[in-house]
Amino acid sequence: MTQNPPHPSRPTATPLRVVAVSGTLSTPSKTDALVEAILDELALVLPIERHVIRVSELGPLFAASPVYRASFTGLFKHLFDFVEQYALVDVPVMLAATGGSERHALILEHSLRPLFGFFQALTLPLGVYAHASDFTDRRVTAPLLQERIRAAIARGLPLIRSSIAEKERIERAVAGDDGARPDLRAAELDLTTPTRLFS
Repeated sequence: MTQNPPHPSRPTATPLRVVAVSGTLSTPSKTDALVEAILDELALVLPIERHVIRVSELGPLFAASPVYRASFTGLFKHLFDFVEQYALVDVPVMLAATGGSERHALILEHSLRPLFGFFQALTLPLGVYAHASDFTDRRVTAPLLQERIRAAIARGLPLIRSSIAEKERIERAVAGDDGARPDLRAAELDLTTPTRLFS
């Protein structure tokens, strides 16, 4: 996140928060260069605060949408239409949604989980659904929802940790670190910790 200095020919104003999403999988990248050039040009005419997200560098992803006509919103889906098909392989994803009543809770299983299944993402075992009565002044106040959030994090944490460890091990192996290749004799495997196999 960088903030551009004020341009001498324009008045100082609150910077416009600009989020750019790059779906590239390579470094260096023409897509990244294009994003930066566009942001540089915009910064010449408006004060901006940049937030550049590279999809290939995502850690755990927390994806939430309000329910709209029994599914996620078009804007939510439109964002993921621009994500490269293999960019989220084995990325841990926690699913969440909000709706007007409990009747829409299956959005997690019938809309969101299949979407991230297409990307071969690692959707965490528990999602979180909230309805209008779970909030007071736009803050989560329902004790059962707060407990569900804690349970979702607790159940997902081992998968998130093993995913991060596996990704780091692969990066070390690609860099030539021979210590990154573990001896995988069956007697020494820890079967209590989930292991992710990255493609």
